[in-house]
Amino acid sequence: MNDDYKPKILVVDDEPMVTRTLEGVLRMDGTLECTAVNRPAEGLDHLGKSQFDVILSDFIMPELDGLEFLSKARELQPEASRILLTGYADKESAIRSINEIGLYQYIEKPWHNQQLLMILRNAAERTCLLRRLNNGEGSDGELRQQIWKMLI
Repeated sequence: MNDDYKPKILVVDDEPMVTRTLEGVLRMDGTLECTAVNRPAEGLDHLGKSQFDVILSDFIMPELDGLEFLSKARELQPEASRILLTGYADKESAIRSINEIGLYQYIEKPWHNQQLLMILRNAAERTCLLRRLNNGEGSDGELRQQIWKMLI
């Protein structure tokens, strides 16, 4: 990843306190750029207009739950790493989300700030590598396509 580039993170959570807290954590860190919204529809609107490296979504929300939102996000930006944030320890949903939407990570609330930042940075790096593969950088034809399909 370019040293001057700040990975773009989209945060979607229906609780304003959560989005404000996450915005504050990311702002204080200074290495990631954050856009935070409280409605899944707003998040989809942003995904239609701007490219994001990581999409972090709450699980339980009105309108769309996190799995539905991340599934739609995958259609709009398949390379972006998708992370589900939840206050509910539900292994079945975690497994379903990993299998159905290619989830990068499943994080439980409350989170540890340093761990969350590390996960977001790693997720952004994954996205950068996927984009490089898709653009034909550092790979060769069929192998590149196989890796691409496997990772998305």
